[in-house]
Amino acid sequence: MSLVSATQNAEVPRHVAIIMDGNGRWARKRGLPRTLGHRQGAESVRRCVRSSIELGISYLTLFGFSSENWRRPATEIEDLMGLLRRYLKSEIAELHSNGVRLRIVGDRERLPKDIVALIDDAEAMTFETVRLNLTICLSYGGRQEIVAAARRLAEAVAAGKIDAADIDEARFESELLTLGIPDPDLVLRTSGEQRISNFLLWQSAYSEFIFLEKNWPDFSKDDLAAAVVEFQRRDRRYGATKSG
Repeated sequence: MSLVSATQNAEVPRHVAIIMDGNGRWARKRGLPRTLGHRQGAESVRRCVRSSIELGISYLTLFGFSSENWRRPATEIEDLMGLLRRYLKSEIAELHSNGVRLRIVGDRERLPKDIVALIDDAEAMTFETVRLNLTICLSYGGRQEIVAAARRLAEAVAAGKIDAADIDEARFESELLTLGIPDPDLVLRTSGEQRISNFLLWQSAYSEFIFLEKNWPDFSKDDLAAAVVEFQRRDRRYGATKSG
C-alpha cells in the first residue's frame, strides 16, 4: 500500500501548517549560493500544494518570511522578494484553476508596494475557490500578531465600544490575522530544528508537532503523506483523559 493510500484509512488533518526551513543548509551542502536554495524551496512549495490537494487537506499554511527575517542581508531579502514576485505572477492562474484560494497574512506595510498590489490581485482572483485554502505568512510574527490584537481590543475598550468583561477567546481570535482559518491540527518543521520560531503561537496551542530532518527543498509528497500517517497515530485529548 502506498503512503498516499494509507492516509485514507483514517481522518486526514484538516489544517497543516509548515515551517519551511533549511533552504540555506540545502544550498551549503552542495556548495551553492543561498539564493539557489530559496529557488529550489519554491519548487517544494508547488509540490506541497499539489500533494495537499491529493491528500485531501483543506487548509495549508506556509511560513514564508518572518518578521525577524528582515534582519537578513539586503541581497538575500532582494532575492526572496524577487522569488515572491515571480510566484505571484506565474502561479496564480494554476492555483485558481486547481481550486486553491490564496491568502497572505503578515505586516504588509513592510513589503514593497508592487508586491502588495500583486497580493491583492491574487487574493481577489482566487477568493471563491475552495478546494484548498493556502495561506502564506509573510513579514509575520506570532508575538507581533498577539500584541496587535490586544492593542486593538484595548483601544475598543477605551473608546467604549466593548466592555472588558466581554473579551474571551473567541473575541480575541476575531482580532487575529487568521480570522476564518481553523487552528492547525498538524505543524511540521523541516531541517531538524525543533522550535516554532514565533509561528502561529496562539493558533498552535493544541496542534500536533512533527520535526523532520530533511531540508525544505527535499520535502516530497511522500514526506507529507508520512507526516499525515504519523498524525493519524496520535491520540488528541485536548487536556482530557482517555475514556475507559
